[in-house]
Amino acid sequence: MTSGLIDIPCTLMRGGTSKGPFFLASDLPTDSETRAKVLLAALGSPDVRQIDGVGGADPLTSKVGIVSSSQRGDVDLDFLFAQVSVDKALVDTTPNCGNMLAAVVPFAIERGLISPSADRTTVRVLTLNTGTMADITVQTPGGQLTYVGDTRIDGVPGGHAPISIAFRDTSGSVCGALLPTGKSMDIIDGVPCTLIDNGMPVVVLPAHSLGISGYESRDALNADKALAAKLEPIRLKAGRMMGLGDVAEKPIPKMTLISPARAGGAINTRTFIPHVCHASIGVLGAVTVATACALEGSIAHEMAGRPTAGLLSIEHPSGEFTVDLDIGMTTDGPQVRKAALIRTARRLFAGAVAIPRSAWPEAGQGNRFQDGKIRMGDAA
Repeated sequence: MTSGLIDIPCTLMRGGTSKGPFFLASDLPTDSETRAKVLLAALGSPDVRQIDGVGGADPLTSKVGIVSSSQRGDVDLDFLFAQVSVDKALVDTTPNCGNMLAAVVPFAIERGLISPSADRTTVRVLTLNTGTMADITVQTPGGQLTYVGDTRIDGVPGGHAPISIAFRDTSGSVCGALLPTGKSMDIIDGVPCTLIDNGMPVVVLPAHSLGISGYESRDALNADKALAAKLEPIRLKAGRMMGLGDVAEKPIPKMTLISPARAGGAINTRTFIPHVCHASIGVLGAVTVATACALEGSIAHEMAGRPTAGLLSIEHPSGEFTVDLDIGMTTDGPQVRKAALIRTARRLFAGAVAIPRSAWPEAGQGNRFQDGKIRMGDAA
């Protein structure tokens, strides 16, 4: 028995190029304010090192997945993504995260929410943050989940089993429209931008308009205070133009600086999330930038060689990300018919994360807790 601590079952998962603890929704508080306190305590925020929690002291490793069986007849699993700020007491459930989405089905199989159906198991997942649905296929040879394989993704060492993600109806999932301003190009502070949302609100803008090449290293861009001073005012104005309101304390929209591709891809990128340069590019960020490349009149279309659809390789600081895209034109404008990609994921450890009881005082009142622990037999 440990005094003053509560143990909550969780599984640390890597999803794509992100990682963080995954929880069953039933193991967390139902009200969002208490849940936020629990997640901050679990990850160790606010603290730049997250030394008193399991966070990785970086936006890419300070993320949380919350999973439950869905009550909808056309959906198997519900997924709530939480971005936990490293240095602020802030938990944001506004955006999607396609990387963490890749770990949802493996986690659900590990915890008994889903039973493998064949050598490949396909599960429909609803991201509660934005209402986005995706059909996710994992490898389950002989009815057993496997993480072993030869699929490699840039930003992750080694090979792993492939996880296919086919998004459904991602256009405008956060902003309400693929092009929230109704234009394929806007001018903000004299800089041409494309404000677009195909699963992730992104401001696409040419790197040269900000006085850089777009090929700088992540560290160099993070140290560029003059660049930051130019980017943030544009982001704040873009947020309002995209219908997101005051985004000063929000992780969206992402800012993606583009330049001509150098390694055979469609375009080269440097993405800020929102104030730190991404080591690669987010899943839905890549989908959205690829969509911008295929839209006539966008800031990315000419630079990418005027593609219309198909396989589009988005270059980023640690490699590339290929998106399989299909866009059609309707009387209402462009319509994304398909956005699919391959990720990998892996369980890193399973157990329980200990948090101070003060973060969730009511937990001890339930009969699922015993000696400061949730009874594992009741967790699923």
